[in-house]
Amino acid sequence: MTIFEVRDTEAGRNLRDIVLERWPALSRMYVRSRIARGGAFVNGQPAVSGFKPAAGAVVTLAFDVEAMTAMHAEAIPLEIVHEDPALLVVVKPAGMLAHPARYAKQGTLANGLVWHLNRDGGPLVRPIFVHRLDRETSGLLVVAKTLEAARWLSRELAAGCFAKRYTAVVSGHPRDCTIEAPIGRDPERRPQWGVLAGGKSARTLLRAMERGAAGTLVEMEPVTGRTNQLRIHCAHIGHPVVGDTAYGGPEATRLFLHAASLGFRHPNQTWMSFESPAGFRAG
Repeated sequence: MTIFEVRDTEAGRNLRDIVLERWPALSRMYVRSRIARGGAFVNGQPAVSGFKPAAGAVVTLAFDVEAMTAMHAEAIPLEIVHEDPALLVVVKPAGMLAHPARYAKQGTLANGLVWHLNRDGGPLVRPIFVHRLDRETSGLLVVAKTLEAARWLSRELAAGCFAKRYTAVVSGHPRDCTIEAPIGRDPERRPQWGVLAGGKSARTLLRAMERGAAGTLVEMEPVTGRTNQLRIHCAHIGHPVVGDTAYGGPEATRLFLHAASLGFRHPNQTWMSFESPAGFRAG
């Protein structure tokens, strides 16, 4: 159990962010999950991650602040295409988790980034993921290096200001189209996420680039950002992504889905854009 008093400089900030700044070796996911399970109290009352305590408030953390979390460093080779004091842009390989999960604590992109960001010593730097990719999806990710950059990028993402394009190989020969189908979660089916009446609105733009005998190389733009949106939408129109057996796609050596283009406004107001060729061809 850990007890501390909120400083004047911390007043009005989210409880989660206060904890992360005091113990930067903890991962955001770990802190959020522990607080959600009733692991934090402010002046003796249960508190949620977004609670903003006043100066002088007494915070009690009923979880281990010395736990090994995503901050476990591993010297994993990384393809970093840009880095500055606020953020970095990295290409995640297919088959790698972005962040540790219950069933995988090592070998993730986060583990490799922790080693990269702290290899020269100095104050501990914790990578903060603003968006993520499925384990089997490869491509570009922007990762914040400071809480200020993370807040800025999160606001930009929520406002729809990120520009994302994906390259995929899908089964069959779809035409250029706009896919609009709501996506929701049904815990009674597998996979749980899919097109579901009453789900959240979702929209994807699809353009065919190259046709092969059995598949088509396509470019897709997710206008919205729902869970598994591109995979679900492709399956919904009868052209699942090659390698996406969960949504009816044919078996392949990997999931043929790659985040090929990423654009966003840097916290310094500069527009930045990056490209990462997928190397796919139509099947």
